[in-house]
Formats: sequence, C-alpha cells, structure tokens
Amino acid sequence: MALLGTPEYITALKLWQKGEFWEVHEALEPLWMRLSGPERELTQGIILLAAALHKAASSPTGGWRNFHKALRHLDGLSDGFAGVRVVALINEVRRALENPPYPPKFPVL
Repeated sequence: MALLGTPEYITALKLWQKGEFWEVHEALEPLWMRLSGPERELTQGIILLAAALHKAASSPTGGWRNFHKALRHLDGLSDGFAGVRVVALINEVRRALENPPYPPKFPVL
C-alpha cells in the first residue's frame, strides 16, 4: 500500500503544514482503524506525534507524554518506512516541543 498516497495521508500532510495538529489526528484515525502491522504502528505514532503538538499548546507535560507514547509505536520501524523519514520526523517534533514557536516539518522521502 502506498500509504502516503491515500486520501487520509494527503489530507493529514496538508493539515500538518498548516499547524492543524488535532485535525491531522482526525484525518488519520479512520485509516488507522483499518490498518494492521507496521503501517498501523506508523500511523498510530504519527497520530500521537500530532496529538503531542496539539496538547503542548495547553500542557507541555501532556505534549511530552504523547511524544513518548508515539516513540513506542515508531520504535523498530526503518527510517524511510512507507516514505516517511521516521527519525527526522521524531526530531522535528522533539524540536517543536522544546522550542514552541518552531513549526515542525513532516519529512518524507
């Protein structure tokens, strides 16, 4: 499956670029429910990263909590899995949580 080419991911990436992180979560959740295996883990990790960025606006602690949950889902996925530069994505979100005005990019291959 070309995950990044699905309507859900296309919408989610546009929302990510606009900083609409809760909406990223909403866009990906229906797809996540249909997936299995590593594709499901990746999508769950991305949903949690988006939730971390959304939550950080009101609760830095909550943002970090979601970030660490995401890492558990992304751990073990190869960098570049399904076209996502997983390590760079994690680093982008970490940087945004450490420096709130920083707009995190969504790195793809």
